[in-house]
Amino acid sequence: MASVNKVILIGNLGKDPEVRHLEGGVAVARFPIATSETFKDKQGQRQERTEWHNIVLWRGLAEVAEKYLKKGNPVYIEGRLRTNNYQDKDGIQRYSTEIVADQMTMLGSRSDNGNGGGGNYQESSGSNSGANYSTSAPAGGNSGGASSFQNDEPDDLPF
Repeated sequence: MASVNKVILIGNLGKDPEVRHLEGGVAVARFPIATSETFKDKQGQRQERTEWHNIVLWRGLAEVAEKYLKKGNPVYIEGRLRTNNYQDKDGIQRYSTEIVADQMTMLGSRSDNGNGGGGNYQESSGSNSGANYSTSAPAGGNSGGASSFQNDEPDDLPF
């Protein structure tokens, strides 16, 4: 039987992306996003609950995040869950869950993202040693206010 590990989130960045460049120049970006839901409690009062999600972007997606994403920006993230375990300084086993994104779309107006141009970007690995980027305008013109980025490379780095 096949299994599925798929996460789709729309939320706002909790802080600017933190980007590191590993050996070989591979970029990795990390940032939290917040998603909120509203509901009525038993007394009929409107309540809001915010969840925080740790996002990890690799390679070209990380470079795009570093260049264009800022705290507060709305973003669409599509990826998979990954749980890491480690021992803290007291020897207690701890766990952290993050979303490793393979697609990102910046939402909102172009000025919200500091992005002078829109378009769809896709990163894919080819037979050559570099990443191939292609740019195309979204269907229906460039007024949609969203830019898409996709990373088709497998995550082969342990983290």
